[in-house]
Amino acid sequence: MSRIARDSFSSKFGVIAAAAGSAIGLGNIWKFPYITGVHGGAAFLFVYLGFILAIGLPIMLSELVIGRKSRRNSFGSFKKLVPKGLWKYVGVLGLGAAFFILSFYGVVAGWSVRYIFFAFTDAFKGSSAEITDFFNAFKTHPEKPLLYQLIFMLATGSVVVLGVNKGIEKVSKVLMPVLLILILILDVRAITLDGASEGLSFLFKPDFSKLSFEAILEALGHAFFSLSLGMGTLITYGSYINKKNDLVKTAIQVTVADTVVALLAGIAIIPAVFAFGLEPSAGPGLIFETLPNVFQTMAGGTFFSILFFLLLSIAALTSAISILEVVVAYFTEELKVKRKVATILATLLTTLLGVICSLSLGIYSDVTIFGKNFFELLEFISSNILLPLGGMLIALFIGWGLGKYKVFKEIAQGGKLDGRFLAIFMFLVKFLAPIAIFIVFLYGLGVFK
Repeated sequence: MSRIARDSFSSKFGVIAAAAGSAIGLGNIWKFPYITGVHGGAAFLFVYLGFILAIGLPIMLSELVIGRKSRRNSFGSFKKLVPKGLWKYVGVLGLGAAFFILSFYGVVAGWSVRYIFFAFTDAFKGSSAEITDFFNAFKTHPEKPLLYQLIFMLATGSVVVLGVNKGIEKVSKVLMPVLLILILILDVRAITLDGASEGLSFLFKPDFSKLSFEAILEALGHAFFSLSLGMGTLITYGSYINKKNDLVKTAIQVTVADTVVALLAGIAIIPAVFAFGLEPSAGPGLIFETLPNVFQTMAGGTFFSILFFLLLSIAALTSAISILEVVVAYFTEELKVKRKVATILATLLTTLLGVICSLSLGIYSDVTIFGKNFFELLEFISSNILLPLGGMLIALFIGWGLGKYKVFKEIAQGGKLDGRFLAIFMFLVKFLAPIAIFIVFLYGLGVFK
C-alpha cells in the first residue's frame, strides 16, 4: 500500500479523540478503581501518577514516533525502519498481544453491554451474595454471554471497516465527549451521597505507611498497561498522524486525558462504595458485583446504573476499535488483503477465540493449561509476557536501535523543542523505562511474590 493511498486522521482533535479512546478503556473504568481500593487508596494513586509521568509518557511518545516515522502497521514499522537484524521481530509481540487481548476483552465488554439491559429492567435485586450469584450465573452460562460478546464485536468491526477517517476518527470524536459527560454526571451523584467524603479522603489523602512493595509494583504495571502500551495500538495510530502534528503535545494530551478519566472513574465509584458501607477492596468483582448493590440502594439507582454501564461499554468500544485496527492494518499492509475482507477476517478470528475464552469460564472451566483456564491463560500471556516485553523492546529500540538523530528529527518539530526535554526523554527510554518494565515483567511472572 503506498503512502499516498494510506488513510490518516484529518484533524488534531481527531488524533486526540482516537488515541485517548484507545488508552481509555476497561482498565480505567473497571480495573483502576478496584486496584486503588485493594492497595490503600491515595498513596497508591500518588505512586501511580509518578510512574505515568516517568514511564508511561515516554513509552507512549516512543510508539507514536515509531508509527509516524515508518507510516506502517505495528509489525511493518520495525521492518521498515531497521530492515536488518532482529528488531523487525519486535512487532510480532504487539500483534500477538492485540490479537489475544481483543479475544478476552470482547468477552468482558459483552458483560458490560448485557448489564446495560439488566439496569434497564432493574434486575439488581437482593443481597450482596445474591447479586454475586447473579453475575456468576450469567458469565458461566454457555450461551448468554456469547450473544453480547458477538454484539460488541460486530459494533467494533462496523466502525473499523469504515476506515481511519470515516470510521475510527468520526466515531471517536462523538464517543469521547459522550464518555466525559457520562462520567461527570456519575461523579456529581457520587460526591453528593451521604458519607461520600470518607471515600474522597480514601482516594486523595495519602497514608504512605499503607504502601507495600507489591502496591508499588502494581502501580508501575498499571501505569504502563492503562495507556494501551506495548500492544501496537499507538504505533498503528501514530502512523496515521500528520507530520505537522506535534507528537510531544499529542502524547501529553492523551496521557492527561487517560489519567483524568481514571481519576474521575475513581471519584464515581469509591465514594459511592464508602457511602453504602461496602469494601473498596472488593477486587475485580467491584463493577459487576459490588456496584449493582450500590445502585439498588441509592435514590435514582436505576438511572445511574444505566449511565454507568453505558459508560463502561463506550470505554470498552473505543479501546477495542484501536486493538482491532492493529490486526486489520497488518492484514491490509503486510498480507495485501482489502480492508473490508481484513476487518471481517480479524473480527471473526478474535471473536472465535473469545468464544473459547467465555466457555472456559463455564462449561469448560475444568480444562486447564498450567493451572489456568483458557481465559486466564490468554490474559496471563498478554499482560504478563507480551505487553511488558514489547514495551521494554520499544524503549530499547528508540534508545539504542533507531538512532538519536532520527528520533530527534521526528520529535523536535524543526528544532522547536527544548533540547533538555530531548535529553531527558532519551535517558528515560535508554535506561529508566527498560529497567522499570523489566521489573514489571518479573513481577508478572511471580518472581517477587
